[in-house]
Amino acid sequence: MKRKITRVLSPLRVVVLGYFLIILTGALLLCLPISSRAGTWTPFHDTLFTATSATCVTGLIVYDTYTHWTLFGQIVIISMIQVGGIGFMTLAISALSFTKRKIGLRGRFTMQEDVGASQIGGIVRITRFILLGTALFEGLGALLLAFRFCPQFGFWKGLYFSIFHSISAFCNAGFDLMGGTEPFSSLTAYSGDPLVSLVISSLIVIGGLGFFVWYDILKNKFRVRRYKLHTKVVLITTFGLIAIPFLLMVFFERNSAELHANGTGEYLLSMLFQTITPRTAGFNSVDYGLLSNATIVLSIFLMLVGGSPSSTAGGMKTTTLAMWFAGMISVLRRRKTVESFHRRMGEDAMLQIISVSAMYILLFFVSGMLICAFDPVSIKESFFEVASALGTVGLTLGITPTLSVPSLLVLIALMFFGRVGGITLLLAFHGQQGATPSKYPVEKINIG
Repeated sequence: MKRKITRVLSPLRVVVLGYFLIILTGALLLCLPISSRAGTWTPFHDTLFTATSATCVTGLIVYDTYTHWTLFGQIVIISMIQVGGIGFMTLAISALSFTKRKIGLRGRFTMQEDVGASQIGGIVRITRFILLGTALFEGLGALLLAFRFCPQFGFWKGLYFSIFHSISAFCNAGFDLMGGTEPFSSLTAYSGDPLVSLVISSLIVIGGLGFFVWYDILKNKFRVRRYKLHTKVVLITTFGLIAIPFLLMVFFERNSAELHANGTGEYLLSMLFQTITPRTAGFNSVDYGLLSNATIVLSIFLMLVGGSPSSTAGGMKTTTLAMWFAGMISVLRRRKTVESFHRRMGEDAMLQIISVSAMYILLFFVSGMLICAFDPVSIKESFFEVASALGTVGLTLGITPTLSVPSLLVLIALMFFGRVGGITLLLAFHGQQGATPSKYPVEKINIG
């Protein structure tokens, strides 16, 4: 019996069920009259959507966060964002370690699965590093934002706004409290504000790099040659996904009179912000209705790619995209293996990349068609919404509050998939099977 229970509660299943329970608890708390400003019960399907969006650090909302939720409801939301951003096992293991209680091998394995560590050794030390790093970046971000929000909203409200938006940005969540001026406005009032735009953008990028990239950089400082392959690939791909889309967006929107109305400086700053936020933060400093179709398509691509592994971001991940290009280069060079920085990728890694990519692309198209079937929305609106949910981004073309319950359920499933991960979900409930003792004969098929 004990062996059977152990198998049922495998580390992967603990991770999946843990996030499910956090979402369910949050949804029930948000249902309560104390959570809404109207003092009434909020429909469960709406609170389930909000709780999933917060825990999966997405940012899609059916109610404006400031105008609908009370302080209690907002604290529930930001708590779920924090837990979802750094991983619930990170908090659990850290709490146990601070109380000097011994952490068993099973807990370490679960922590390894939750944060995506490559090995179990030193996992408690890594956990403490994640917590301290998170506190440092979020605290610094809140301090800088306070210089803008405290004079604008008053000290205590400005400080609360600073902390809320710093956590939301670092965790790549995209929830905001700016609805007091205009509901669902996000950060459009700060499109020309360098302090708010650059601080939020920096927090998004830092949170999206990944915990183990921070650790590698801190350990080796500026000795780039000593960086691990993972760190090099993440840094170069992240830089490329900021620089190239920025230049493309500047070109795509060159003729937009609305975006150029306040000068070149604000235009370039807003384009930089819109380049960074689709991976996978969900804030916006300009109205997406003003953007061209070319920019919308580019944003969909960025949302699907997302951030980096073991980070607060979602999406297929930067390393997956990098290995796509590395694989294409290897084919052009007629190499039999995929290589990068004088290192060779293993077959298991390439198979996992293919599996992840296939699942994301399949879900993207199927879910987009389902939402078009459930609601009278355009293809552009549907696929933008699906990419936002699947990449745990939170950007929208304004259709989220109008969607029917079936469409909301589709988005809930996509957000959960995007946060937990497709491979994790499949392995958690597929069961453990041993390696195949022999290999089948090789037979070629025509490709391309």
